[in-house]
Amino acid sequence: MTSEDPAVREFWDTLRLTTQARIGLGRAGNGLPTRRVLELAAAHATARDAVHIPLEVAELAAAVRDVGIGEPATVTSRARSRDEYLRRPDLGRVLAESRALPEHPADIGFVLADGLSPTALAHHGAALLSALVEQLRDRYTLAPPVIATQARVALGDHIGALQRVRTLLVIIGERPGLSVADSLGIYLTHLPRPGRTDADRNCVSNIHPPDGLGYADAARVAAGLIGGAVELGRSGVALKDTSRAGELH
Repeated sequence: MTSEDPAVREFWDTLRLTTQARIGLGRAGNGLPTRRVLELAAAHATARDAVHIPLEVAELAAAVRDVGIGEPATVTSRARSRDEYLRRPDLGRVLAESRALPEHPADIGFVLADGLSPTALAHHGAALLSALVEQLRDRYTLAPPVIATQARVALGDHIGALQRVRTLLVIIGERPGLSVADSLGIYLTHLPRPGRTDADRNCVSNIHPPDGLGYADAARVAAGLIGGAVELGRSGVALKDTSRAGELH
């Protein structure tokens, strides 16, 4: 059988419905069919745009304001440009402003960070925040959100410490790929402060409905992790996601 055989095409067409990976693309001589090459080039351009197109902060702030937990503050890191942000990850972990953020002592703080995909934050940030607030507002006090640009995950440690929140959720654009360019992650840090490491955090990843994790499911997992962090008194490697344990039996 060849890739042009109808049975072979039907097999790959069916299998491709189960994954975003590029599989069974066929052949044209010694290479891929022209259509597949163009699709790959378009995906690569989309991923590059997701990294480099700046976040429309005012537009996101308006949507975040509508979530109803306070006026969002806006901050930026010490990276002065997108190029510097990509070359110097260390600068993306430190606040540029010398002035302190206002204190808002609360159980939970939220940082919406552009990360490596401002596009992801623009597409999903406000809706994900809304789902988190819906899941958490009856059990915890919530600080007003902070929008951070040119931001790495660890920038949240400075923000959380200044706000004096007990548990911080950083909603951040994940590194784009050739299948998904607008995926978000939630990074949870209990008792945030400068100097925390990745071992002190938990992550809920691949949030980009309809093909990835949905907002409500991501919020439910985050809520379970928050409850565990409060009980343990810490987050990170000692804290496990048990939200779906019952589904395994």
